[in-house]
Amino acid sequence: MPKHEFSVDMSCEGCAEAVSRVLNKLGGVKFHTDLPNKKVCIESEHSVDILLATLRKTGKTASYLGPSSE
Repeated sequence: MPKHEFSVDMSCEGCAEAVSRVLNKLGGVKFHTDLPNKKVCIESEHSVDILLATLRKTGKTASYLGPSSE
């Protein structure tokens, strides 16, 4: 599955939990949240547009950084 890296404006554990909630609702994703660096690495067959829209449902600023090598 393709891996993608996103920058998400997370400032606390609650923000990271919000990201986890929306991604788990979407389904079909494996992800890793890097709170100190404000990054989320997502492994999914979903398009980047869908993943970005899902991350933005948290109300946080999110942007696509590119393919992940993790």
